[in-house]
Amino acid sequence: MPTRRKQALPVDRARTLLEPGPVVLLSTAHRGERGIMTLGWHMMLGYDLIGTYLWQANRSHALAKRSRECVINLPTDDLLDTVVGIGNCSGRDGDKFERFGLTALDADEVDAPLIGECHANFECRLHETRITADYPLFVWRIVRAHVAPRPRWPRTVHYRGDGRFMIAGPTRSRRALFRPDMLDQ
Repeated sequence: MPTRRKQALPVDRARTLLEPGPVVLLSTAHRGERGIMTLGWHMMLGYDLIGTYLWQANRSHALAKRSRECVINLPTDDLLDTVVGIGNCSGRDGDKFERFGLTALDADEVDAPLIGECHANFECRLHETRITADYPLFVWRIVRAHVAPRPRWPRTVHYRGDGRFMIAGPTRSRRALFRPDMLDQ
């Protein structure tokens, strides 16, 4: 493989290439209030731990902090306009489930609602927080997971910055190249 020629990239643009994964919808609930936010800044920290950056100005930050639980919902490309719309408004202006015509389903383990239209839903309880003045990091433990049986590899949405999204493409297996003891099942 030939060496690739490079050019300078402003550091503040690195995120356009390094975003951690699919955009998700984080749903929360506390004392009769519920919320949904669009979230692109999250990361897997283990097979059942997810770190999320929830900005303190977001209403969902307060709901998640008070309830100590959430549902991380995985939308697919057919929900892209809804994902953008949710990210462009505040829950302080009304219920986003109603505004966007989404179905709130009861979860099994937490009080936060599942979003019925999403491909997968991960019920989470707060494992720990690392909230500093600049970095409100929540670490969640997945306590229950739900996934649609098809498609196995959904067309998820990935944010590239500047209002641009990438849709997950074809999946290519390289399983034969891995040692069996190194594969996660």
